[in-house]
Amino acid sequence: MYLAHLMNIAIVKYNAGNVRSVTYALQRLGIEPCISDDAEVLHAADKVIFPGVGEASTAMAYLKQRGLDKLIPALQQPVLGVCLGLQLMCRHSEENNTPCLGIFDVDVKRFPPKDKVPHMGWNRVEKMQGPLFEGLSQEAYLYYVHSYYAEESRYTIASTEYILPYSASLHKDNFYALQAHPEKSGKDGEKILENFLKL
Repeated sequence: MYLAHLMNIAIVKYNAGNVRSVTYALQRLGIEPCISDDAEVLHAADKVIFPGVGEASTAMAYLKQRGLDKLIPALQQPVLGVCLGLQLMCRHSEENNTPCLGIFDVDVKRFPPKDKVPHMGWNRVEKMQGPLFEGLSQEAYLYYVHSYYAEESRYTIASTEYILPYSASLHKDNFYALQAHPEKSGKDGEKILENFLKL
């Protein structure tokens, strides 16, 4: 990928799964990311990816223990939250009544039990806007695994629907977030990661 080998990409290390799959996705794009919970390393990175699979309160406890709850919202470079990362970037999660990072002034809620939860599988992304989705068709499908969702808000830059419409992606200043797993979403997911790296 264009200038990929010159890019310093950091993945936030905390007790949440899927860091490895994001690493492999970046390696396929020619990037060897650094996985770290060190403030200096994260500050020095050109881009920061904040992925995660797991439970909100234990993840937040780890972030606080490392001082990352203060560091992440203060980062100035482009930051991409993925799945649990998106949810932790919001104000509050219903999962164990967890106060989160507050980057997006949005609440994260549990899907109502009207269908199978967690929402797992491929889903269409709609109303995409902004550079993260450049080059994707309006028929883009991404892969999801989650029981909680961020409500639609002024930060929503893409929507999807499962039981109800919710934010597929959020954006504010240098912060971007995606509920789906781009690293498991084939060509469309790879394109989103590429677009993020070009920001």
